[in-house]
Amino acid sequence: MTIFLLMTTCILMVSNCSGLLGFVGKLLKSIVGPKYDGEYLHKVIREKLGETRLDETLTNVVIPTFNIENLQPIIFSTYQAMRMSSLDARLSDICIGTSAAPTYLPAYYFKNQYKQGNVREFNLVDGGVAANNPALVAINQITKQILDGSPDFFPIKPMDYGRFLVISVGTGSSKAQKKYSAQKAAKWGIFGWLLNGSSTPIVDVFTQASADMVDLHISAVFQAFHSQENYLRIQEDNLNGTAASVDGATKGNLNKLVEIGQSLLMKPVSRVNLDSGLFEPIENGGTNEDALKKFAKLLSEEKRFREAKSPFSKKTST
Repeated sequence: MTIFLLMTTCILMVSNCSGLLGFVGKLLKSIVGPKYDGEYLHKVIREKLGETRLDETLTNVVIPTFNIENLQPIIFSTYQAMRMSSLDARLSDICIGTSAAPTYLPAYYFKNQYKQGNVREFNLVDGGVAANNPALVAINQITKQILDGSPDFFPIKPMDYGRFLVISVGTGSSKAQKKYSAQKAAKWGIFGWLLNGSSTPIVDVFTQASADMVDLHISAVFQAFHSQENYLRIQEDNLNGTAASVDGATKGNLNKLVEIGQSLLMKPVSRVNLDSGLFEPIENGGTNEDALKKFAKLLSEEKRFREAKSPFSKKTST
């Protein structure tokens, strides 16, 4: 997956122009339209996913998007696709829609034809607009399945957080860099909030606030139910420079991000302090790598338990 990402991202994003002329050109382009046309990205996604539909995924997936026509989130999930055929769209269309980050890539429109020739239209932008941290969306989907009596969850109560295992992996932030201050922001107008050096403060504020609110909520709930060990949040909060950019697609920067991810595995498991909002290492919590191995073992054991108990498990004769 990492190799595929490195190969495609380098071609997707246009190389940065240097000098004043390059800056002016990028500024004008960002004002009149999206930074990238997305054509290559769309081409690669369609080639890789073909005609595969949401209900054909090998495992249950949850993909948040945002419909700008009626200004509300649309959550595509394997579970929903089996219940509502209008949401059983091609994975390629869903992935293009959820990646359509405003100002970077164009919004995406498509039609989904489902049962008896009915058609549903979608006008989508990046799912991060609605759920920049989709962990809570995933928990809600599982809760719905439990309430609907899914046989996969029959031994579990909807609020039994002791049986939930949540791994939330962030894409990194520059929170620790403290790039902004009230003194600076007090002087900004529309353009100041939209463009500050290579950053977009208004976007940074909304996306970070959205992600952190989810993390704070989940942490508080799991701690209230004494199940904090079942929630693992892995996030690098000290990105800086090009590493913190959305589209820094040079080979050097992509390799740097790989190194950051690998070093993050060796860092101690941290948990958000509900008073300060900052991550603090857990005493004797081990490293993120240790925690992931522990979760993998628990998930493997849970899978075997479900297969043994499920009335739909395949029986083999000896």
